[in-house]
This record gives sequence, structure tokens and C-alpha cells, in this order.
Amino acid sequence: MTSSSPSTHASHLRLAVLLLAAGEGSRLGTHPKALLLKDGQTLLQRFSSAIQEFAPAEYIVATGFHAKAIESDIKKWNASLAHPIKTIQNGDPERGQASSVRLGLESIQGEFDVLLVALSDQPEIGAREVQELLDAFLNRDIGEEIILPMVEGKRGNPVLFSQRAVSEVLAIPGMVCREYMDAHPDKVRVMLTSNLAFVMDVDTPEDIQRHKLSLI
Repeated sequence: MTSSSPSTHASHLRLAVLLLAAGEGSRLGTHPKALLLKDGQTLLQRFSSAIQEFAPAEYIVATGFHAKAIESDIKKWNASLAHPIKTIQNGDPERGQASSVRLGLESIQGEFDVLLVALSDQPEIGAREVQELLDAFLNRDIGEEIILPMVEGKRGNPVLFSQRAVSEVLAIPGMVCREYMDAHPDKVRVMLTSNLAFVMDVDTPEDIQRHKLSLI
């Protein structure tokens, strides 16, 4: 994971973070992907450490199928974080990722300028990638409220949303971020990047080997 210090300008943005970790991980034998190990730490812990550089105003992890195991892992090290995690549990994760996104948006209580919606199974996402998104946000055109990374024509993650965009999503019952983006392409700034970290995730045993991860 590559690290970089937040730029002077980006550090003034109040960042909220929603990390989605409610999936079943069915193609990995129902192992929680957030708890895969890389260099002795879970992916969840690695991402949480990286995000501390940005002093998040709020940091929420949405759990679901593996809530007990993930929350147990968080308890081991959460107290050591300067900006600790708040967990929320999706009681009906079978409804899919969109339901966790909506729950997460509704759970944000603090004030923020931008919201980072991230996935828990992207082993190469760290401070460098978050900084890239924040810099793109600061250089966006008027009316652009969302930063979507795009690598070789493929949509990536995490995605950055302005506070205004989040408010507009929440104002529509049942609306979620992906549907909002598709309905308002003029509000989306596509961030073209060659950084493959944005499109790397873990779905198969082959992915585990490729990223040098382990289950225990």
C-alpha cells in the first residue's frame, strides 16, 4: 500500500468515510473479504490505518453477513485509531450492496464536505488513491459533485461524493448512489487514471494468490 501525505488544500476538506463490508464472500467459501490478511494485517485494518492520515470526520463500516467476525476484529485495534470506526449492521444483507449504501448514508451524523464510499476487498487502495480522488474533487468543474475513477474504460472504486450529492440522494426515498450517478451523469466527473488499484478487488482464490493474501 503506497502512502502519501494529504495535500495542504485537500486536508481542509472534511472527509466522511463509508466502507462496505456486508457481503457474503460466497466465491471464497463465505470467508469475509474484509478479514483477508496482507502483510499480517486484515484488509480492513490496513485501509483504516491509511484513512487516518485524512482525519475523517466520521468513519462508518457497514457490516452484514459476517458482522460478528468483522466487529470482533475491529474491537482488537479500534481504540488505537485517532479517528475510530463506528459500525452499523445491515440486518438484511441479502438485499445487496445498495441496501448497505443507503443504510450507511442514513447513518452519517457529523458534518462533512465529501463522502468516500469504499469497498472492503480492494487490497491496493490506500492514502495515495484517496488523495488522488480528493485532488480531483478540488479541481472539478462547477456542477460536478461526484468523482468516479475510471481505468481503461472500467469504472473503479472508491467513489467520492460531495455533501450536496449525498443530501440529494437521501431526499429521494430508496435512492442509492449508483442509481443517482446514472440519472445525473452531468454531476459526475470521470477521473481518468492509470492506477490499477481502483479496479483491483478480491473475488476468487486466484485473486488471493495474485495479491499475496491469506485467509488466516
